[in-house]
Amino acid sequence: MNDRPEHPAVPEHPAVPDATDAQGPTEWGEHPHGLGPWVDEYGTEPPTDARYDPELLAHGDRRNVVDAYRYWTRDAIVADIDARRHPLHVAIENFGHDANIGTVVRTANAFAAAAVHIVGRRRWNRRGAMVTDRYQHLMHHTDVDTLIEWAADHDLTIVAVDNTPGSVPLETVTLPRNCLLLFGQEGPGVTERAREIASMTVSIAQFGSTRSINAGVAAGIAMHAWIRQHADLGDAW
Repeated sequence: MNDRPEHPAVPEHPAVPDATDAQGPTEWGEHPHGLGPWVDEYGTEPPTDARYDPELLAHGDRRNVVDAYRYWTRDAIVADIDARRHPLHVAIENFGHDANIGTVVRTANAFAAAAVHIVGRRRWNRRGAMVTDRYQHLMHHTDVDTLIEWAADHDLTIVAVDNTPGSVPLETVTLPRNCLLLFGQEGPGVTERAREIASMTVSIAQFGSTRSINAGVAAGIAMHAWIRQHADLGDAW
């Protein structure tokens, strides 16, 4: 872990999601989300460490960030995560403007994935990301072949995630450490070209009536499988 400046004990507030990441007072009923101005919260002079944002110190930090990052600038937060990011990349095909991409980005941020790669359409619905795209590296590739070239240049093994014939149960495999998990869009799943170039295709065990799991949920399950196998849990919050 990086050497972070110590905060005083952080007062407890209910974790109310903030979809806009707006600053200043937010009406959440009796308790505001996040923290108010530093002086009001701690009764001491604000810190002068360069990682702190003077505006946030003066007016409060209502962002959806962990307490260790309260009052930090966005650049400082990204830099701190960059020092601890995992060699896990996530790609999702976006040929039908998939609404699940925001969920994938939010989960990738939670697991400190190196980057999320969006293949196909550049535009995507950011609402589900809950502003985590500000702290997560994103890349765009016009097609799967462009993604393949990029992955080869960065020594990443592509693993497709789809419940197609010939897939291997995710629960039984060891995922590569330098890995790029590739997901298809909701409905059709991973494209045939993506399955062709993947080193393997893994599926998630299901026991109910539905034919498939939501793409955003499947991405979270697969990412967590990688975390269980390769991450240092001592670095988790």
